[in-house]
Amino acid sequence: MRILAAMSGGVDSAVAAARAVEAGHEVVGVHLALSRAGGTLRTGSRGCCTIEDAMDARRAADRLGIPFYVWDFSERFRDDVIDDFISEYQAGRTPNPCMRCNEKIKFAALLERAIELGFDAVCTGHYATLLDGEGGLELHRASDNAKDQSYVLGVLTAEQLAHTYFPLGTTPSKALVRAEAAERGLSVAQKPDSHDICFIPDGDTRGWLAEKVGTATGEIVDRSGAVVGSHEGAHGYTVGQRRGLKLGIPAADGKPRFVLEVRPVSNTVVVGPKEALAIREISGARFSWAGAAPTASDFDCHVQIRAHAEPVEATASVDADGVRVVPVVPLDGVAPGQTAVLYVGTRVLGQFTIDRTVSAVPVDA
Repeated sequence: MRILAAMSGGVDSAVAAARAVEAGHEVVGVHLALSRAGGTLRTGSRGCCTIEDAMDARRAADRLGIPFYVWDFSERFRDDVIDDFISEYQAGRTPNPCMRCNEKIKFAALLERAIELGFDAVCTGHYATLLDGEGGLELHRASDNAKDQSYVLGVLTAEQLAHTYFPLGTTPSKALVRAEAAERGLSVAQKPDSHDICFIPDGDTRGWLAEKVGTATGEIVDRSGAVVGSHEGAHGYTVGQRRGLKLGIPAADGKPRFVLEVRPVSNTVVVGPKEALAIREISGARFSWAGAAPTASDFDCHVQIRAHAEPVEATASVDADGVRVVPVVPLDGVAPGQTAVLYVGTRVLGQFTIDRTVSAVPVDA
């Protein structure tokens, strides 16, 4: 195949490209410039997409003997990921920018250009596997459960899966990938993995949002509506948050309180006890299937609401209004805007953006 290898400058994408070359494919490397004014150097494992990362990707491509290009996707990234991130927080939701990046950039904009240029597939260093199933190609978890990234790939459609290549999915551990990189003479063999939101490398999401949308004083209330504190912008809070609330009135039982809800229209943050974070039902209208759609409108599955959360056994139903999921045991601290990925065994069935949650604890409890 003619393969376009997305090379981030990290060890995973470098080894994935190396394996594609070794498998006999015609490989071209590409690094995506996602910022017009990218940082020069990374700070340890924080951030990504810096000039340093681009140079690391180029050195890896040179070592592999493959052509290498840098493509400017900064405008598309700003529109589809950064602006979406801001607007979702302004609407009182908690977005996952990695999901949006995979959906809109790596497996939409990049894949579209790759196909236009005559490539058969885009290769990435994601830890996930593709298997042939009865209904066609299926997306499954990686062999290394600790590094499994199938959750953030849950947004891929059947058509996109047909043009993807994940060489690392069957690798038993990340340690083996690093050892292989060292054996191949790749300088990124011991480079730290990136984490946090790439466009907020210092990790201060609240401060970053305040710079983008400003501040606006509002009330923090408990579940009864009583005012217990104030804030400088509801967009700086997310469901499940405990730290940084600075409440002026302590809870009657003396226990910590957590953010239960963000109401952007009234610029209000609702707090309450930890047990009130338990959610007995989630639903969403925006959904997609990673391969063949389920044949029944009601089915058993497992639901996962964060990249590293434990999957929870659940029942799901699909109708014209979207997807509704009822977990066997309540989910903890779910926020509208998060992505729920549905699994059947190791297979990713599909995903939806959570629009509505139902608490397992009544307000007057």
